[in-house]
Amino acid sequence: MVEKELDGVTETVEGAETTPEKASPAPRGPRTRGPRPQGDRRPGRGRSQRMREPKEYEERVVSVNRVSKTVKGGRKMRFSVLVVIGNGKGKYGFAIGKAAEVPDAIKKALVKARSNTFEIKTSKGDTISHEITGKFGACNVFLKPATEGTGIIAGGPVRAILELAGIRNVYSKVYGSRAPINIIRATHNGLINLKTYARVKELRK
Repeated sequence: MVEKELDGVTETVEGAETTPEKASPAPRGPRTRGPRPQGDRRPGRGRSQRMREPKEYEERVVSVNRVSKTVKGGRKMRFSVLVVIGNGKGKYGFAIGKAAEVPDAIKKALVKARSNTFEIKTSKGDTISHEITGKFGACNVFLKPATEGTGIIAGGPVRAILELAGIRNVYSKVYGSRAPINIIRATHNGLINLKTYARVKELRK
């Protein structure tokens, strides 16, 4: 039964169906997550794979200098970066890169260093086979083998190139010029002139 009000008179109509009120939705409970469907995952763009790949060389920035060049319009400022790379197993390289920004200079130096690498053989105990003095310009670097557990007794540039080359125990001393690039080149001169243990034994006979 439905009551209808017309001109102040209430009239009851039989047989009419009442429209039920719209029920409010029940509150949602906490969402439960079921097991995810098994299957092959969608392959990504390869970014994570590139990040997981081990690097061939370890990289180290030895020095960053701001240099200027006087041109017709004024001074042109740039950055010079010295970088040393190595795999810790006897292979190493170094180079200088110049650019208007430091990151660009580092990239240039790394490209040059990777294209110009050198290889040496370490003796037992991760040291050098004999004493040697590397020379470059006004810089001399003295290198002396050390027993296992001694570590690298050296300054910044010498330590960088020796560690990345795979030498773990050595004494060193720098004489003369203290410019990082000269120290690196003098150390490199000493390393490439090293003789093997067998060769030193033959010369001592």
